[in-house]
Order: sequence, then C-alpha cells, then structure tokens
Amino acid sequence: MGQAASTASVACRRESVQAQRSTDTSSKTRSTASVSPMLASAAAEDYLDDNRRGDEVIGEIRDYTSDLPNECLASVFQSLSSADRNRCSLVCRRWLQIEGQSRHRLSLNAQSDLLPVIPSLFSRFDSVTKLALKCDRRSVSIRDEALVLISERCPNLTRLKLRACRELTDAGMEAFSKNCKGLKKLSCGSCTFGSKGMNAVLDNCAALEELSVKRLRGISDAAAAEPIGPGVAAASLKTVCLKELYNGQCFGSLILGATNLRTLKLFRCSGDWDKLFQLLADRAMSASMVEVHLERLQISDVGLQAIANYSNLEILHLVKTPECTDFGLIAIAERCKLLRKLHVDGWKANRIGDKGLIAVAKCCPNLQELVLMGVNPTKASLEMLASNCQNLERLALCGSDTVGDPEISCIAAKCIALKKLCIKSCPVSDHGMEALASGCPNLVKVKVKKCKGVTSEGGDWLRLTRGSIAVNLDTGETEQQDASASDGGAQDNGLEFPSMPSQTAASASASASASIASSSTGRSSSFKSRLGLLSGRSLVASTWRRWSGGSTSGRHG
Repeated sequence: MGQAASTASVACRRESVQAQRSTDTSSKTRSTASVSPMLASAAAEDYLDDNRRGDEVIGEIRDYTSDLPNECLASVFQSLSSADRNRCSLVCRRWLQIEGQSRHRLSLNAQSDLLPVIPSLFSRFDSVTKLALKCDRRSVSIRDEALVLISERCPNLTRLKLRACRELTDAGMEAFSKNCKGLKKLSCGSCTFGSKGMNAVLDNCAALEELSVKRLRGISDAAAAEPIGPGVAAASLKTVCLKELYNGQCFGSLILGATNLRTLKLFRCSGDWDKLFQLLADRAMSASMVEVHLERLQISDVGLQAIANYSNLEILHLVKTPECTDFGLIAIAERCKLLRKLHVDGWKANRIGDKGLIAVAKCCPNLQELVLMGVNPTKASLEMLASNCQNLERLALCGSDTVGDPEISCIAAKCIALKKLCIKSCPVSDHGMEALASGCPNLVKVKVKKCKGVTSEGGDWLRLTRGSIAVNLDTGETEQQDASASDGGAQDNGLEFPSMPSQTAASASASASASIASSSTGRSSSFKSRLGLLSGRSLVASTWRRWSGGSTSGRHG
C-alpha cells in the first residue's frame, strides 16, 4: 500500500515538472525570437538552472543515453530537424553541449540587436561552417562590428549568405574576408557594400568556388565603378551568378579571369553582353564552361556564336532574349554536340523555330531535356527531335500556337525514352490524350494546363488506360476539376511533376462517370462508351482486390 502511494506521488511530481517545463519552454522560445531559429546559450543555461530540481525528481529513472558516446549522440542530432534539435538541447547539460558542438549550419535573424548575443551564441555553436544572415526589409540590419565579431568567432566558415544586410560597408567585408580566408561560397542579395568590399573577398579568399550576387546597391555607376576581380579567387572560382544588376559589367574582369569557370548565370543585368562573350571565347578557359543561363539579357546571335566555341557546353538556357534567332541556335547546335539540356523562351517573337530545332536534332543526340516556351515548332522539327534524340526524357511545350494533336501524336509515336511531358496553353484536345495513352512506353508523368481542348474526360481516359502514369490536369474549369487533377502549386514551366494524391480505382471510376454525365463538351459517343467500359472494368478489379484482401491504395500516391 505504501509502495503504491509512493509510486503515485512520484508520477504526480513528474507530471507537474513536465507541465512546468512546457510552460518554461514556450516562454524561453518567445524571449529568444530575435535570433530565430536557434536558442541563445544563455537562455538555455537559465532554463536548465530553473529545472534542476525537476531533473533530480526524475533522476530516479536511469538515463540510458548516458551509455552512448558523444559521437553517436551527435550523429542522432544531425538527422533531426532544427526545431527538434532545439528541443533536444533542453533535455540536460550534456545534450546542450553536444548539440551545439555538432551544429554546422546556422541561420540567424540579422537585425542590429543580434550584436550583444554573438559571444554567447557562438560559444555554444563553435563548429559552424555554414552561416546565413537574413534581415527583414523593414528592420535595421547588423553593422560591420557584428560581422567582424562573427568572423573572429567562426574562422572556419566555408559558406556565407547575406540577405538585406544594408548596414554593411566595404570595411566590414574586408575585415571579414581577412578572418575567413577558407570561404568557398558567398551569396549576397540586397546589400549596400560596393566594389572594394567585393574585391577584398576575391583577394583574400583563395578557395572561393561559388559567387552569387543579387542587387548589389553599393555600385551606382558601372562606368565609373572600380572593376571587380579577378583576384586570387579566380583560380578556384567555378560558378558565377549575377542577378538584377545595373552594374553587372563591373564583373567582366572576374568572369574573364576565372580560368576554371564552369557555370555562368546572368539574369536581368543591364548592358550589352556580346563583347564579353566574344572576349571569353578567345581564351583557353572557354573549354571548361559547361552551363550558361541567360535571362532577359541584351545578347544577340553574335554572343551565341561566341558561346558556340564552348565545345563542352552541356546546359543552355535562353530566356526572353529577343535578339537571338535560329542563326545563333544553329551555331550552338553545330559546335556544342554534348548539349544535354536546352531551355528556350522565345517570348513569342517567332525568331527561333523549326530551323534552329532541326539543327539541334541533327547535331545533339545526347539531348535529355527540352523546354520550349513561346516557340512555335511544327511536326517537322518535333518528329526529327523525337527520331534523332533517343535519350530525350523530359519535354515541355508551353504557349505554342502550332503544337496540336498531330504534334502530340508524333511525340507519342516517336519519343520512346520520354518520361515527363508538360503541355501548357497549346491547342491540344482529348485526341492528343488518346494518342499518349497508346504511346511513349516509358512515360510516368504528364502535366496538362490551360489547354482548352482537353477536358476532364481526356484526363480520366489517360489515367484509366495507363494506370502507371501520374496525370496532372488543369482544364481551367474549376467546377469540374477533380481533386486529383489539381495543379498543386507546381512550377509553370512544367519541369516539376508533383506526386498525385491517393485515389482508389473505384473513386477514379466514379469521377470519370460523373464527368461524363455532367459534360457538355460534345465528345463523341464512341469515346464516352469506351471510357465507361474501362470504368466498369476498373471498378470490378478494385472490388475483387478488396474482397481478396488486396491493397486499395491509389496508384499515384
């Protein structure tokens, strides 16, 4: 009797301690929101001190994790989410220490009030190598003093991301780069330091491999600004990405001096870029270039002819570059025979079409991914692409006035290796869906969006006849749109094909029958009868599986 009372008393005290811990945890989380998502070391210490008595109460139960070596416990922590790691750090002092020492990636709210907690924060997280400092646009960001203090506490940083740190200056970046010379990746957006700060990084960080710059506001006049690069980082730099710069031409020296540059991405940067690509083509380093992205850039066929000298080019994106024509694309195809991925957004300028695509079909047999937006290919070019590019696995046709049922039928008959297909805003109908149902033996995902001729019946027909294909259909008719055919927030370019929600064969049959009953699209009676027959067969098969104990889970889950 006495033993039972003692057990009940311990259980009662344990519940009260757990309730108190829950209350304290929520209050401590709120108090350290300024350095989200991490808890400051001081706050964690206070928490443990407040609950030391509770630890003694529960201490009657043996802690089996004490038998685990620190390395094993750290390995467990590394497989958890950031929120779960924060909770684990509040269990005991040992877990707090191991969790902090095993944390290599840290993301902080880089507001000005971060400065006082930097010493305690990085005393706990003393092994950080990847750091993100992000500030809200409406807040005052950290200043040079905070960045320098961080660099002193984290000399082994390899990655740094700066977002909207508008109070940082050239002096702060220079001091940081001298303390963190092992930096391999730098990404900065909406910052206000200028050429001197960027050059300091390039002069001191000899291991820098990736540089991404977006809206660098410290350079107001490209003509008068100090050239950026190349610096000692030019020998190691492999990727350069410039976005939304009025002064992107300042990075010309860096691009030309990067002897091992493999990836160059230029997005919405002002200025004429033909000359830079011509200079780049004259240098031996053009042989190392593998990937080029050009978006909303002033570049013409002259620039494309220069890019054609990159004989090892595998990936090319031409997005809204209206001065580029078939002539430039032909030059690329004839000399860049290793091309694997090609994205063209012609902006409906009709300057890239069959001629350029036929050249790609003839000269680039390794093509695996082709995305055409605002381009009007015909059956002639599509048939040649399908016949010659036997490795084509991903195809997206968006905003084309010439891609209809005959073109889709051609793709279905010829593209044997095709796995993913996206059709958006094209004059395709249900007949095109019927063609896909009997073609492309390796097809696994189809996305059809804003094609007015394709009805829910066509999507159901494709699902029922090819159960292994995940169909994502958006007909634009929300009142008839089935849940399994919703867009699900996929990207407009069709390259992302999200998994279909679970749907039983019986529910698919019911959906198909309902859409037939309510449809007023004028589909042929033979098509409806075939769809009804298949629906019945699917229902029988589903019922049989259920009776026999089989799974009724959806095919597209």
